[in-house]
Amino acid sequence: MAESEKQPVLEDDMKENMSLLIEHRLPWLVVGLIGGIGLTILSSQYQSLLTENIGLAFFIPVIVYMASAVGTQTDTVYIRNLNKKRTHFSIYLVKEFILGVVLGALFGALAGIIAYLMFQSLPMALSVGLSMAITMAIAPIIALIVPTILKREHKDPAIGTGPFVTVIQDFISLLVYFLIATMILLH
Repeated sequence: MAESEKQPVLEDDMKENMSLLIEHRLPWLVVGLIGGIGLTILSSQYQSLLTENIGLAFFIPVIVYMASAVGTQTDTVYIRNLNKKRTHFSIYLVKEFILGVVLGALFGALAGIIAYLMFQSLPMALSVGLSMAITMAIAPIIALIVPTILKREHKDPAIGTGPFVTVIQDFISLLVYFLIATMILLH
C-alpha cells in the first residue's frame, strides 16, 4: 500500500467529525456482526449437546467473557506500547502466554469447582474447567497477533483490534468449549 493510501490513525476523537469516526469504526463493527451471526450458526450445530446437557449453556457467557477479558487486557496494554514504539513482540508473546496459562489454570479450576457444585457432575465440571483454562491461555496470543498485523497493514489497531479480536476469540472459545464438552460428555 502506498504511503498516500494508508488509512490515517485518528489521533483525537474529540476533534474529529462524526462522519470520519463512523467511517473508521463501522467496518469493524460489521465484521463483529457477521462474526456474531457465525457464532449463532456454530452454536446451533451443537443443539443436541446443549439439549442433553442444558447446564453447558449456563457457562457459555462466562467462558466467552473471561477469554475476551484476558485478551482485552493484553491488547490494550500492547497497543498502548505499540503506539509508543516500546514493543518486543516475542517477549510479549511468551510473557502473555505464560500469564494466560496461569490465569486459565486458576480460573479454570474455580469454574470447574463451581460447575461441579451446581450440577454434581464431574464430566460437566471437567468440560467447563478445561474449556476455561484453554481459552484463557489462547486469548493473549490472539490479542497480540491481531494488532501486530493491523499495524503492519497500516490500519489503526486501536479501532480494529477490539471488534476483530472479540469475534475471533468468541469463535475459538465456543468451538473449544463445544469440542471438549462433546469429547467428555458424549463419548
